Amino acid sequence: MTAHAVATRGLTKRYGRDTALDRVDLQVPDGAVFVLIGANGAGKSTTFRLLMNLERPDEGAAEILGLDTASRGPEARAQVGYVPERLDHSYGWMTCARLLQHVSTYYAAWDFGYADHLSKTFALRLDRRVGTLSKGESRRLQLVLALAHRPPVLLLDEPTDGLDLAMRTRALSLLAEHLADTPATVLMSTHQIHEVDGLADHMGVLRDGRLVAQMSRDEIQRTVRRYRAEVPELWQAPPDLQAGGVRSSTRREMQWTLIGDERAVVERLTQAGALVREVSAMTLEAAALALLTQDVTR
Repeated sequence: MTAHAVATRGLTKRYGRDTALDRVDLQVPDGAVFVLIGANGAGKSTTFRLLMNLERPDEGAAEILGLDTASRGPEARAQVGYVPERLDHSYGWMTCARLLQHVSTYYAAWDFGYADHLSKTFALRLDRRVGTLSKGESRRLQLVLALAHRPPVLLLDEPTDGLDLAMRTRALSLLAEHLADTPATVLMSTHQIHEVDGLADHMGVLRDGRLVAQMSRDEIQRTVRRYRAEVPELWQAPPDLQAGGVRSSTRREMQWTLIGDERAVVERLTQAGALVREVSAMTLEAAALALLTQDVTR
């Protein structure tokens, strides 16, 4: 697994009779911005907690920068900037300034000047007690804590959740600037896929605890395409094309979003009696929707 900055092998987690993660083999290349998508309850946050060794898997293993997260958890966590899905107010009695100072003692690489810059950019009120912060203020504080020691790996679980539109834009711009100045591998989850369209170069899809797809952006562009075709009157699509989902249709024209090698898909459509008129690439968000709803294992 050491060929990747973040990797899991057969990662499985159960809560009673419910399986949150089922034999997940995740591979995040070094330097990638990898977006993990899935519906609520698909297992995204569980994956992050297992990577941080905050919970133990029932089966399988995970590594960060070649460090086994179970046997070398503290070393692995030292390489990570983590934004959890849920807010932790264990230090609610501290002011933001006091918490930043406290956390800085754990990281030799803590950049005090950068922490100050981040705090000002996110308009943190350093005199506020952590326990009194709103959800958005807490998220901004978490982002400062995650970035200020310039870690080689960022695990960001819904990093813009709770932020207003202006602050979401600011946070994503700051993340892009951070990666330009401090190269890092990023694994993030988000429901706002359009927001990270300009950053993401890999995507993984979790469905009911199973990793059903993980692809580079180039592979997504090649294999998730929109097809427009003319069809005969009263034409019935074959079952495999119906499963792909018709985006729109008229009496003589249909559009599909289909997954697979373009040449093979065009051949399937042609053999079924359709005349393909146009094949076009998808946005990352549209491709994500197709990968979430169609059967694919890559």
